[in-house]
Amino acid sequence: MKSILIKGGTVIDPSQEINKKLDILIQDNIIKELSEDIKGNFDKIINAENLYISPGFIDIHVHLRDPGLTYKEDIISGCNAASAGGITSLLPMPNSLPPCDNPETVKYIMDKAKSATARIFPVGCITQNLGGKDLTNFDELKDAGAITFSDDGRPVFNIDLMEKALEMTKKYNIPITSHCEDLTIVKKGIINNGEISKILNLQGMDRTSEDSITQREIDLADKLNSMIHIAHVSTVGSKKIIETAKNKGVKVTAETCPHYFILTDKELLKKDANYRMNPPLREEKDRLSIIEGLKDGTFDCIVTDHAPHSIKEKENFETAPNGIIGLESSFALSYTYLVEPNHISLYKLVELMSTNPAKIMKLPVGTLKKGSLADIAIFDINKSWIFDKNKLKSKSKNTPFDRYSLSAKVLYTIMNGNLVYQNSHDEEGE
Repeated sequence: MKSILIKGGTVIDPSQEINKKLDILIQDNIIKELSEDIKGNFDKIINAENLYISPGFIDIHVHLRDPGLTYKEDIISGCNAASAGGITSLLPMPNSLPPCDNPETVKYIMDKAKSATARIFPVGCITQNLGGKDLTNFDELKDAGAITFSDDGRPVFNIDLMEKALEMTKKYNIPITSHCEDLTIVKKGIINNGEISKILNLQGMDRTSEDSITQREIDLADKLNSMIHIAHVSTVGSKKIIETAKNKGVKVTAETCPHYFILTDKELLKKDANYRMNPPLREEKDRLSIIEGLKDGTFDCIVTDHAPHSIKEKENFETAPNGIIGLESSFALSYTYLVEPNHISLYKLVELMSTNPAKIMKLPVGTLKKGSLADIAIFDINKSWIFDKNKLKSKSKNTPFDRYSLSAKVLYTIMNGNLVYQNSHDEEGE
């Protein structure tokens, strides 16, 4: 029986309301014991003195480009990137080639993930071929292993179809993840509609495109008493809509991403496509509202919307595809820009990146309870380091955060009882 003892670290586990020094004993893939001063003989001892230990982080919104676009990323490389960021579970969105709209594609994803360094929970399409016309067979996808459903990358524009989808998922007691965007408003916009789009003389993406569909989805969930999860929130308007709905008792959860609480559309003046994503970077009032939403509980989790693209694809500012990578930077960025300025506590950050995502998607992870699966992140909050895109595990390098000075470094990641990542000095970019 393989055993690992994690010795002397500060354990943060909101699922058990724990925030204190404890030892953790892992046997095979299970957390065997969580207590003070565990003694005995073990196959491996990790000295966690002056370090912090939490359940592995969970990213419920990523794009792994597998199958079909594996020159950008694949399941194995994406999971390697995830484990380097302390992330042990991923929910890949279904806009692969072919899309994840059939049991065969779900099986392909799950089979390939068996040798990966993170857990994969596939997301099935809401509509066939992401076309927005006909629903997929939810029962077949669920039986094959899909954990939830989304047409992320596109909205389900037909309101009757979305209503049917929400009605169908009630029996699974899971939320649909909605990409809130009215394409008739966005048209050919590529950045936020505002002062910066006017300076650059570019078609803007008006914030009402996001806010209107956010309101629509919440209204449908309220009407049907169904669960809805709002993806990658970027506007002050959507924040207020979600906050109001939660106060009313609507079954809505929501996520946002580090770029929305760190950056604004002023970055677009650089004409660097690595600052282009969808939803786009908004204005300072939106950035501050996103931070407020993380503080007051409007937003339940932080995700990356990890969207790899090749260097060549990102060369042209105006024609490049939207999206940035984020798996290896999300925890450190969140710590640096949320915890260090005292917007939230480290305990709250672990809730946002592990406990809450597991609850929302009903995942068997996100806890360090005795008997639970041994998915663990160990990190040093006093470690300053330089984020270097050239040292990433991801195949793609499309990040706006290259050369950022960050705090908090993941040193070890354990998934299913196996040490899948260990930081070395060479990887720190120092």
